[in-house]
Amino acid sequence: MIGMNTQSKRTPLACKVALAIALCAPFLCTTSALASDDAGKKKADAACAACHGPGGNKPITPDTPRLAGQQYDYLVHALNDYRKGARDNAVMGAMAKPLTGKEIGELAAYFAGQHGLTTKP
Repeated sequence: MIGMNTQSKRTPLACKVALAIALCAPFLCTTSALASDDAGKKKADAACAACHGPGGNKPITPDTPRLAGQQYDYLVHALNDYRKGARDNAVMGAMAKPLTGKEIGELAAYFAGQHGLTTKP
């Protein structure tokens, strides 16, 4: 009987611990994502806003693309291509060349998370 009581006391405790972990895990991921967005925003404000506008949403010329709302994978691919010279643009090549892979990911995540153009239904 004693063994049975001990087991029944452990099971609810294990369930409570598992539940606590499950409930807290999304917050841990969110904190990491927010830190990445913050780093991406800082880099974007310093390096990208002059041509692409605040939040990548107000380009200075019609030829300058709007970055806000673009797909993460597209932005990573484009920045890597500029960095390697596979895309030919003197300004973007010079801007992307010193970026690390981590910075490219942070920038892409930041711009992908911004509200971009919307179309009327």
